[in-house]
Amino acid sequence: MLTELFFATLMVVFTVLVHGGGIYGLARLLRIEAREESIGHLHPMSLRGMAVTLLLVLGLIALHGFEIWLYGAFYLVVDALPDLREAVYFSTITYATIGYDDESIANSWKLVAAIEGVNGVILLGWSTAFFVRVVARMGRD
Repeated sequence: MLTELFFATLMVVFTVLVHGGGIYGLARLLRIEAREESIGHLHPMSLRGMAVTLLLVLGLIALHGFEIWLYGAFYLVVDALPDLREAVYFSTITYATIGYDDESIANSWKLVAAIEGVNGVILLGWSTAFFVRVVARMGRD
């Protein structure tokens, strides 16, 4: 159990750092801070507003996808799951807390999977807060 907790903690720390860097990178890419004033005049339903929203959504999905693949790679390295497809699939349903079943993962790594679910909820919430913050700034006069 201590081994699982140790590796789960490492994965949480690593994915939080990756997520923070990704959110920062997205903000820089969209130049949100530099356009703080001008984004208030950007209507969310304008072509430019929809482009910013689409880029933001795709960026967040890519970021979560990368984090899901990190967990999938971990499961492969520790031989908790048989192949890449199964590892990424399992990681996706676990990260998003869909969690159909946990029978496919090795018993000795189920605690890591449970913590991945908690980690995923927190990171998805962080992304949601960031998304709402950006979109709420649009169209504000």
